[in-house]
Amino acid sequence: MIEIKSAHEIELMREAGRITGLALAAVGAAVRPGITTGALADIARQVIVKHKAVPTFLGYKGHDKVPFPGAVCVSVNDQLIHGVPGKRALAEGDIVSVDCGATYKGYIGDSSCTWPVGRVSAAAVKLMETTKQCFYLAAGQVKPGARISALSRAIQEHAERNGFNVVKTYTGHGVGRRLHEDPEIPCFVTGGRGPRLYPGMTLAIEPMVCAGDGEVDYGADHSTVVTLDGGLCAHYEHTILVTESGYQILTAREGDESWGTAYAMAAGGRAL
Repeated sequence: MIEIKSAHEIELMREAGRITGLALAAVGAAVRPGITTGALADIARQVIVKHKAVPTFLGYKGHDKVPFPGAVCVSVNDQLIHGVPGKRALAEGDIVSVDCGATYKGYIGDSSCTWPVGRVSAAAVKLMETTKQCFYLAAGQVKPGARISALSRAIQEHAERNGFNVVKTYTGHGVGRRLHEDPEIPCFVTGGRGPRLYPGMTLAIEPMVCAGDGEVDYGADHSTVVTLDGGLCAHYEHTILVTESGYQILTAREGDESWGTAYAMAAGGRAL
């Protein structure tokens, strides 16, 4: 069932989103060769706790019902999502995706970003930028009455136009009191139109884009999801609120929202 958030719930979601954005901004500022994935997770945890919230992913039980051991998911290169943070040190040329959730008074903000580690290849830059653009083009479709399928189409078409493939195993989702709520938001066109959007819905739109064929599976730790062909992958996500005339990003980080507005407006949407 799709939940329409009340004004009070939206304010709690707004604060959860703000904290999530602060944590991810701190992580992004710390990304550099030599830092460990565990250190990045600890940075996020400290920011979240400082602002009187709880790391959503810590202890979260996924497909295998084993509590996740990190405050955030940190995935490197061919690791798409659910990477377990630890002693791995980032190297020059890597790309690293960090997926972060903060729970504030029972409500969740969910956001992710992929960053370059030092100097990376032109192909990696194009992959990361395309994934980011996919999010903003999808967000540009958000308005009352629009269908979920319009968001999915925007993601898939832009990724494929740029020579990449989207992941079809995982989707974006509603978010609120639970990390994964209805509706599902695929990164690809499924054939159906999907539910309509209404003001008060809160959604996590998250393009997942691969340089290879987009086929993924669990890695050796049974948590981290990796590309089967070893190709690079990128992940970009924000929690948004559907408004009366468009959308609002609840997990915005400094510089990101202004960057993305041009893509959203080009797609015919309104970021309000």
